[in-house]
Amino acid sequence: MHPFRSRTISAATFAALLAGCAVGPDFCSPQAPADAGYVAGPQPQTTVASEMPGDLPHGQAQVLASGADVPAQWWTLFRSPALDQTIRVALADSPTLALARARLREAQENLSARTGATRWPAVDAKLNTTRQQVDFQSLGINAIPSPGPFTLYGASVQISYVLDLFGGQRRELEGLQAAVDYQRYEFEAARLSLAANVATAAIREAGLRAQLADTVAIAESQQRQLGIAEARLRAGGVAQVDVQRQRSELAQTQALIPGLQQQIEATRHQLAVYVGKSPAAAALPEFRLEDLQLPDTLPVSLPSTLARRRPDIRAAEALLHQASANIGVATANLYPQITLSASGGTQATAARDLFNSLNVWSLAAGLVQPVFHGGELQARKRAAEAAYEQSLAAYQQAVLQGLQNVADALRALEADAATLRARADNARQARATLAIVSEQYRLGGVSQLTVLDAERQSRQASLDLSQATASRLADSAALLQALGGGWWQEDQQVSGR
Repeated sequence: MHPFRSRTISAATFAALLAGCAVGPDFCSPQAPADAGYVAGPQPQTTVASEMPGDLPHGQAQVLASGADVPAQWWTLFRSPALDQTIRVALADSPTLALARARLREAQENLSARTGATRWPAVDAKLNTTRQQVDFQSLGINAIPSPGPFTLYGASVQISYVLDLFGGQRRELEGLQAAVDYQRYEFEAARLSLAANVATAAIREAGLRAQLADTVAIAESQQRQLGIAEARLRAGGVAQVDVQRQRSELAQTQALIPGLQQQIEATRHQLAVYVGKSPAAAALPEFRLEDLQLPDTLPVSLPSTLARRRPDIRAAEALLHQASANIGVATANLYPQITLSASGGTQATAARDLFNSLNVWSLAAGLVQPVFHGGELQARKRAAEAAYEQSLAAYQQAVLQGLQNVADALRALEADAATLRARADNARQARATLAIVSEQYRLGGVSQLTVLDAERQSRQASLDLSQATASRLADSAALLQALGGGWWQEDQQVSGR
């Protein structure tokens, strides 16, 4: 083979190899947690059941199905059409989601713009006209008389392209793709948070309504007790201090009512904002505890799966990927950059002659090799490496936080079930006492005041039971949120997998 041809082939092969490589680290997703469970010791498989007084719901045991997937519309586990409809309206109309969706589109368009700018040559067409005067005498040319002013017309096409020999542009696009992934996971996190916030607010409203009803009933019972005490005072049967004590207890109970009403209204105002409406314009259903069903089975995905499902953890991983790509960009800046350019066009002193011939053209190649920048480029590379270490620590923290959220929710569900059992037992005992005292009163064995006091205690037990029920529903929703919801299943349905 001719030596010149051999050198040409070798150079072309070397350039092709350079074009196929990219400096900097190749990103690999961090390993998933190896923990078998979320809590120390055996992971709970079920919660205790409660014998609810009367026909009240929410006392059944909950099965914690380890390894099961959270459904995409996880809030439907509460079997409340009103809650389902409210969450769907919020997901469609919330400004918070509109903001996250717009940020995702911005990241996608930034990636598209930079992809077009780096993968393809830049081609620009140019038209110009210039009125000018040339003085040959000023150039030392005296043999040729200077022409008068003339108009010069020009048309040209310019092409330029930067060779990505060391993969700096590819790493830049990799980082921009990671930024798109980050915004997508942020959008999914916003959807999950919004659905959980609506569910929590609805459960809070239901619990507050139950508390308000019981508090009003307690106040009415105390009002009747006070009336009896005042009558007995007038008859000389009780002391003034006993009546005053009854008035004080009634005043304390009545003082709770406006606060509960205000909390209910504030919760509904917050729900209105969640669904993208003003408090005055929102048409929201009223939520009550009896309309919300406690999920019989709660799916609990494995810790190794959690890191691939929670959107906030995936967002942290996307930032880690972007930081890894930035190391490659900083590394590529240490190497030469080659720019190829070409232009062709025509110039004429008459517009009609502009496109008669190609009389102006150029071909150019430029190489820039950083030689001395005062340590700037190396420092930027070290800064990119430090940024990667920060992102790695942030990712690890996000994983630990996710594991903690699930562990806290599991323990809370256990405590809620035990608390509900105790509250339910207390409510049953209070109801039984009220039934016995009422029968005694019918037979003339006790006073009406004793009956009213038993009624008040029964109502107080019912209020405590309502609070325990609301906590159990809220912590069930908290567990489903901590597990990351089921957004990924919607992605699979859209992609057809």
